[in-house]
Amino acid sequence: MSESYVIWGRLTGRVAVTAAGGAVLALLAGVAVTSDQAPPPVPAASITTVPASAVARAVRAPVAVRYTFDGGAGKQVMDASGRYALRARAAVGGTLGFSRHGAGWAAVFPARCTALPQNCPRTILEGGDPAALNPGVRRLQYGAAVLMRPADTADGANVVQKGFSVGGGTQYKLQVDGVAGRPSCVVASPTHIYRVVAPVRVADGRWHALGCTRAGAALAISVDGVARGSTKLPANLSIVNAEPLRIGGKSVTVNNDQYAGLVDDVYVTIN
Repeated sequence: MSESYVIWGRLTGRVAVTAAGGAVLALLAGVAVTSDQAPPPVPAASITTVPASAVARAVRAPVAVRYTFDGGAGKQVMDASGRYALRARAAVGGTLGFSRHGAGWAAVFPARCTALPQNCPRTILEGGDPAALNPGVRRLQYGAAVLMRPADTADGANVVQKGFSVGGGTQYKLQVDGVAGRPSCVVASPTHIYRVVAPVRVADGRWHALGCTRAGAALAISVDGVARGSTKLPANLSIVNAEPLRIGGKSVTVNNDQYAGLVDDVYVTIN
């Protein structure tokens, strides 16, 4: 019989990680921590992509999604719609692990790999409804708590993203790029990339809360609740794309800007 694990969240949203052997991780809102035992690392399976024609639209109602990784072993949980579900995707033996963070748990992504890129384990979390988190021109806030060591840095380390900044699409993204370990927020139009970089290092082995806010003609970044910079962008820039929300990297292909380290409290708010 296959095992099932449940990870409970505090607000809207549910994380589901389906392993090849049938193990499932789920995160559902409003339920308390049920166990003090960490789930083991879970190999991940791919998911089906929704056709682009069905998802390239902006949401109309306010959205508030937060993904935590708090919980323990329990019965498999699936919601009726799966609207905000996240599922793991992996390549080259990548796994999603868990580590203590306060009274709960944080997700652990594969360690930084120094082998040839094609031989490096890769793991991301990916949403199942690409249209659910398209903000259009509305106010957008997104971010996460991260813990990175100096050895976890790389040219690209994508924490949270939706969409791509090349190929004529639109995007919003939070990343920690370069050996300096400085976080940045990105919004891309079909023709231009807008980025604001915080002048502080966060790859120091401690937890940091990173936040991005797009409001009208401004994109701002905060670190541990302190404003760390902003940049201007067109107020009419509409962020709408057919890509799902992704955590930990832009894909599971080679050179996927894999994040290495721990992540917790991922959120997206649109209003």
